[in-house]
Order: sequence, then C-alpha cells, then structure tokens
Amino acid sequence: MDRQDISRPPSPAKKSWCRIPDIYAVLFVFIALAAIATHFVPAGQFERVPGPAGRITIDPNSYQQIDSTPVGWVDFMLAIPNGLMSAGEVVFFTFMIGGMFMVLRRTGIIEIGVDKLTRRFSRRGVLTIPVLMTVFAAIATVIGTQELALVYVPVILPLMIALRFDSLTAAAVALCATTVGFTTGVLNPINTGLGQQLSALPLYSGYGLRILAFVVMLAAAIFFVMRYARRVHADPTSGLMAADPEESEKRARYQHGETTPALRANLRQKLAAAATFAFFALLVYGVLRQGWFMMEMAGLFIIMGIVVGVIAGLDTDEICAGFNQGFRDVLVGAMIAGVARGVAVMLEDGQIMDTLVFGLGNLVGELPTLLSAIGMFFAQLGFNFIVPSGSGQALVTMPLMAPLSDILGVTRQTAVLAYQLGDGIGNILYPTSGYFMATLALAGVPWQKWVKFFFPLFCVWIVIALGFLVFAQATQWTG
Repeated sequence: MDRQDISRPPSPAKKSWCRIPDIYAVLFVFIALAAIATHFVPAGQFERVPGPAGRITIDPNSYQQIDSTPVGWVDFMLAIPNGLMSAGEVVFFTFMIGGMFMVLRRTGIIEIGVDKLTRRFSRRGVLTIPVLMTVFAAIATVIGTQELALVYVPVILPLMIALRFDSLTAAAVALCATTVGFTTGVLNPINTGLGQQLSALPLYSGYGLRILAFVVMLAAAIFFVMRYARRVHADPTSGLMAADPEESEKRARYQHGETTPALRANLRQKLAAAATFAFFALLVYGVLRQGWFMMEMAGLFIIMGIVVGVIAGLDTDEICAGFNQGFRDVLVGAMIAGVARGVAVMLEDGQIMDTLVFGLGNLVGELPTLLSAIGMFFAQLGFNFIVPSGSGQALVTMPLMAPLSDILGVTRQTAVLAYQLGDGIGNILYPTSGYFMATLALAGVPWQKWVKFFFPLFCVWIVIALGFLVFAQATQWTG
C-alpha cells in the first residue's frame, strides 16, 4: 500500500441533494409550520349549517374574524398524540388488515393461490396490470371508496412479486387505479354526488365528460405502471425497491422456478379458501348496500382472521401470533397515518382553517376569467393537503366555490369538476393522506420511493386535468 493510501482516510459517500428526508421528519416540519402559521394568520370562522343528507357544511356569506388563538408549546407537544386520536379509524383499520392477512398467510392459502395464478399467467403476467387497474378504477368511480386500495394491496402484492414485478408495482396498481376512479367520479356519491348537491346541480349530470376523463387518466396510469413493471421484470435491479432487504425476502417467498412442484391444498385449506371468498363477498355487500366503512371492515377482518384460521387448522396461539406479527409489520404505516393528522390539528386548534378557505376563495376571485377554472383547480389541490377527505373538502369549499363560479363566469358544473380533480390527484402524493400512507405501509413501500415513482405521472395527470378544465371553460360546459 502506498503512502497516499495510508495517510488519507476513505472519503465518505456523498449525500445527494435530491434525497427526500424521512417521512417523519417531513411531517414534523409541516406540523411545526402549521403551528407557526397560527401566530401570523388571523383566526376566523364560517357559520356551520345543515347540508345534504344531514351533513354539516358552511354558510359562504358568514365568514368573520375572531380572536386569535395561536397554539402554544403544550398544544404543539400534543399535536401528534391528538393526531393519532383523530385518525384512530385509519390507524385501527391498518392494524386489523395487517393482522388478518398475516393469519391468512400462516394458513398457507395465500401462497397456494399465488402459485396457481402465477403458473396460469406466467407468460402474460404484465396483462394482469391493465385488467386489475380497470376493475379497481371502475369500482372506485361507482362507489367512491378510494380506501379500498388498503384491501387490494395485500391481495395482489404476492401475485405481483410472483410474476417478477415488485412491491411498488402492486402499490401503483391499487393506488393509481382507485385514484382515477375516485377523481373522475362518474357515479361517485362522495365527490360528484355531494359536490353537485352542494352546487344545486342535477345528480350525476355531466357524466359524458367525466367518462372521457376517466378513460384518458386511466390510460395514462396503465401505460405508466406497465412501463415500470416491464422494466423491473426485465431487470429486477432497475426497480426502486431492488435494494430493500424486505423485497428480497418477498421474492424468496413467492418467486419459484418453473420446475418447482405445484403447491396443493388439503381439505382444510380448501374450506378456508372458500370461507375467505365468502367473507370478501360479505365485505362487498356491506360496502355497497350497508354503507360500511373502515370501522365495519376492520371488525369484519378480525372475525375473518379468527374463523379462517380455525377452519385451516391453526390453534389459538398461532392465530394470535399471526395478528401480532401483522401488527408489527404495519406499525410504521399506522403511526404515519396518525402523525400526518397533526397538521390539520394545529390549524384547527389555531382556528385558521376557515381563514385559509376564505383566502383561497378570494385569490381565485382575483384571477382573469379565462384562468378562473384553473385557479379553482389549484386552490382545491392545495387545500387537499390539509383536508385529504373528499367529502370533508366538498363540505368546506364547494359552498364557497359554487356561488363564486357564478360571479366569475364559470359554470357550476366546471367548478365541481375542478374540485373533483384537485381533490383526488393529491390523495396519493401528500403524506397527510392517512389511507394512502397506510396503503404504502401494507405494500412495504417507503413514501420517498413512491414520490420518485409517482411524481412524473402526477404531473401528467395535472396536464390532463388542466386540458379538461380549459375545454369546460371554453365551451361553458353545463353537462
């Protein structure tokens, strides 16, 4: 070894300036900024009045400033605990679905099902992507339950791995498809239905343009996801998840050679598989006919894990161990979903949420007529960071945007479309979206890697959204 090698220590690896910080750091900064904002933004409020279907909405003409209540150190200290309490439904749902699927794995029926599907689609596996995405998007555009991505991901993850794609592909299939369906909302009662009711429009009117938006946005998403999936299939080291240790474990568990003997189910496993399908049928019935949401689904998953486990021959210790392992696997995602809620908690405690809504409305009102619809879109996209709930955003913003559109020369139908597009697109980018962060946790995909993957498609979707809004504004679209 020469003298230079001895005297000079190895240089540390250079840190990339483009590196995205850990998600906890990102959320903590946002919580701190929200807390600081309460010291500078005037407090204000709208009066709350009964809205459609008994929901509480705002009176757009009632805004008034009130005494400022900036958050103090104690409030800031409690932001994360209060956020976890406020997001308890999402947190609990994440734990239950993680525990239930781990019990199913212990029964062996997931591995057997994946083995059979892999052998059937081994030579045309990439075609499963457009099929699954079309089905998921169609369901979301009719029933409006974007949160079903939480159910889809654990189901399709083993199949995507077995077909030699990766975890990010599975997350993209579920998240991108449900987002397209929810955002365009052809018959979606949560965004289209509620938005039109608040705007005094005929229910589900204007469906022709929404169907076209559905087709265009879905086509872009399918192309984008398939391009990435093909790249990973051809060279697994090229995927964003290639260096992840957990990804290697998943490949070892689900990927088998063509000479590997086929897995066969015994009688108890066949009965357990039948019971699993029955529970999922009950889940679909509950969501469609009974209005079930996260708490009802979480309760069903507890019963499902126990019943299927017993039928498959697991004893109580094995079932409990399965739930515990599943809880551990999704712990980070469940925590993130609660921590993210801390941003809204700060704004609510400081009573500046309504002020922000009022300010966004005034900002849009100052824009030239030709840019009004685009301004509404970006106002909704920005507000979605704070309130990632479709119905919540509609109840707060549409009573203001609908009458504002009359003044600006924008049809109310266009205002509703701007709300839909602005609300939906950000739901799978912003870390404040609890269900989205929980879905990434179930897939085992870090938020930073998802952003690197999704951001180009996000930009494409924005261009598509602006194109539809410009057309709607130019034609004075009324549906």
